[in-house]
This record gives sequence, structure tokens and C-alpha cells, in this order.
Amino acid sequence: MAEAKPKPKIKKEAVEMPKQEPYVRVKNFNEVALGYDEAMALEEASRCLSCVKPQCVTGCPVEVPIPEFIKCIREQKYAEGIAKLKTKNALPAVCGRVCPQEEQCQAKCVVGKIGHPVSIGRLERFLADWERDHGFQIPPKTPPTGKKVAIVGAGPAGLTAAADLVNLGHEVVMFEALHVGGGVLVYGIPEFRLPKAIVQNEVTYIQKLGVDLRLGNLIGRIHTIPELMKEGGFEAVFIGSGAGLPQFMGVPGENLGGVYSANEFLIRVNLMKAYKFPDFDTPLRLGRKVIVVGGGNVAMDCARSSMRLGADVCLLYRRSRDELPARKEEIENAEEEGLVCKFLGAPLALHGDEKGWVKSMDCIAMELGAPDDKGRRSVKPIPRSEFTMETDTVIVAIGQTPNPIIQRTTEGLQTNPRHGTINVDAVGKTSLEGVYAGGDVATGAATVISAMGAGKRAAKAMHEYLMSKR
Repeated sequence: MAEAKPKPKIKKEAVEMPKQEPYVRVKNFNEVALGYDEAMALEEASRCLSCVKPQCVTGCPVEVPIPEFIKCIREQKYAEGIAKLKTKNALPAVCGRVCPQEEQCQAKCVVGKIGHPVSIGRLERFLADWERDHGFQIPPKTPPTGKKVAIVGAGPAGLTAAADLVNLGHEVVMFEALHVGGGVLVYGIPEFRLPKAIVQNEVTYIQKLGVDLRLGNLIGRIHTIPELMKEGGFEAVFIGSGAGLPQFMGVPGENLGGVYSANEFLIRVNLMKAYKFPDFDTPLRLGRKVIVVGGGNVAMDCARSSMRLGADVCLLYRRSRDELPARKEEIENAEEEGLVCKFLGAPLALHGDEKGWVKSMDCIAMELGAPDDKGRRSVKPIPRSEFTMETDTVIVAIGQTPNPIIQRTTEGLQTNPRHGTINVDAVGKTSLEGVYAGGDVATGAATVISAMGAGKRAAKAMHEYLMSKR
């Protein structure tokens, strides 16, 4: 009787993704992570156990069939793999780059119990980049339903809802206030993390599915939601207009020159290409000593962009390093590039020079208190612990809330008076019949993938609503 061959051992270490060296990348805006080549992708895909009951899928907000697309990579069936991926995710090149897989699908990976989890996001990116090099696969058209749907906002929530609804046979028109589609993907996330050509490639794919994208259309101004439904002939509307209204510190001196909200700073750098000045006519006055206030991914994006523009950057965060909400990978990249962090400190006041430009910031030391019901530590100032930091630019990255234009022009739309978000149920239904919402406009600033999940849930509910209206 022949002896059974021993099963190959699973490699505990994930295949590292190559990236630019810190001393090189801090001087350019090119993408930091370089992606897997085919050999790397095949090696990493071989670590997947193809679980019968895959826990990784339960950790994915859009329920991507993870073992199935990884199996296709193992078998070198890349066209089949990207097709499987896109049955659930219309933006794989985006998600493969900016989705926090380490907290979601990869956190559930069984292989992670013996070593590194399978690098699901890197494999997703590999397939998406393969498709970009080899051409789109457009799925067969679904017979039209005769129903017309409006999508407000071409960010991750709106793009996802639009793709799902058009694939279900509905006529979909997407209204975007900016001159390009992508929402926060184009104005908020820097080129070195998410190249804009990648975003536009994803937007073009969704247009090729049949979505009518109308740029430069600010809903709430050119049309209200009731006007879209009454005069535009739309039977359902999805609001995915994001959270573009910055929050400020509320301290004296915040209106001095050289003080930016993260939104303004990143829009100037990313959307308006200030980093290419004077080739692009978008000047940006950035001093040598920059303080970024905050600790999330947006704060890291501001800090890393400032370093690439030649500044010395200090991150001021009121909690400790352990509480930083930014992705671990982004924190590590930023520190490799030279970011200095000042933890347990909060701003008190800004002071300017005789011309009205910021020159210093008064701060106070903080101490951690007991955790709240979500495990986040409270903070409180330490008496008589004030200190001053010299600076010539301050970037405030402490959060965003939704722009209130739609809420103020839509009678009967219930909102949260404190946060300005639109009230929705579990599937995104608002207080108005036929009107749904999702993403940052309903939750406040969150992740790209959570917005996509909201768009997906709303699309399913909208389809059921529309098909019930015979």
C-alpha cells in the first residue's frame, strides 16, 4: 500500500510587497507600494487554505468571494478571477490599495492563527492591475426594467450603488458636483497611496456598464431631491454625497494665515495638483515647519504630503501612539519617511506675526483616562503643563461632517441635528419614500469599504422597492 504524501506545510510569512525606499519616495508623489508581480502573487495565493466555510468573507463589508478569486490566481485563470471579484466589488483596484484588510477580511483569516494572514488585499490589487493591463471585461447586459434611478455623488458609496443597480437592469444617472468622478478617492487620498489614473480607470469601467455620469452637478443647488423625483422622472434616489465639511479646533487664532483644514489642503494637493506647481496653476503656501493636528488616515495623508513638499512635519495627537486610529501600515510608512510625532498633546491657541501668518501654537499635555464602552481611552489636560511649538503652517485633521446643502433643501428628510448626518435604517432607507442614503453622509467620516458596503445594501433595497412598484 502506497504511503500517503504529506501535505505541504503552509508558509507562515506573507510575501512582502516591494515598495519605494523611504529616502526616495519622500521626494516624489509616485505610488509607494509597487504591487506583486506574477510570481509573488502565485506564491502568496498558495498560502490560502480554500476553507469550506471561509471566515474571511464574513469580514468583508461587500462579501467578496475571496477563496474563489484566490483559487483562480493559483490556477493562473486571471480573467476568471477578476470576473468573480467584480460580482461583488466594482472597485477592486481601489480596495486593494486603501481598504483596511488587516481589520476586516484578513483579521478573520485562519492562516493568521499560525502566522501572517493571507494578503487578500494585495492579491485583489494584483488581479485589478492585471485587468487594467489586459482590458475590461464588461458583463452581459441585463434586460431593462424601465425604472430610472438617480445617484447623488460619485464617491465609493455612489459608484458601488450605481454599478449594482445598472447591472440589475435599471437606468442609472449619477450626479457629481466636481469636474471628475471619484469623490474622496480623487480629492482626499494622495497620489502616492492611490494614483488618480487608477481611480479614473474604475470610474470609466462603471460608465461602460451603462451609468450616465453627469459632472459639475451640485444637487441641492441646480436640482433638489424632490425636483429630481417630480420633474426628472426618477423613481428612486440614492444620496452618497460624503462628508466634505471640515471640523475645526475651536481655539483662538484658528483664522490666521497658514492654517488649513485637511480638506482644503488635500484638495489643493490632490485634485488641483499643487504638488506640480507651476505646471499646474495651484499655489500652496507651505512653510518649513508644519504641524498636523490629528491621528487618523487623513492626518497621515496630510503629513506625508507635506514632507514630500519639503517640510519638516510634526504630528500632534492628544492620545498615545497605541490609540492612533490610522492604519498601522500608514503610520509605519510615515515614520520611515521622517514624521515626528508629539503624543499626548492638544492645541490651546495659535499666534501670528505682524502680517497675520501663524508663527506658534500653545499646547497642553494630556493624560489618558479610563476606556469608554468601545474601549477608547478618554483624555484630560494636565494642569500647568502648557508648552509652545514654533510653526509656520498648521493643518487641522480632526474629522469631517456632511455638507448640509441636500439636507437643507429636502423637506421631510430626517437628520441627526448634532452631526448633520442623514438618518437611515439598516438598508439605507431614509424618512422619504424612494430616497436612500449611505456612506459618510449617513455615518460621518469612515472607510472607503464601509461606504461601499452601504452602497451595496442600499442598491439591493432600492431594487426590491422599484420592482414592487409595478
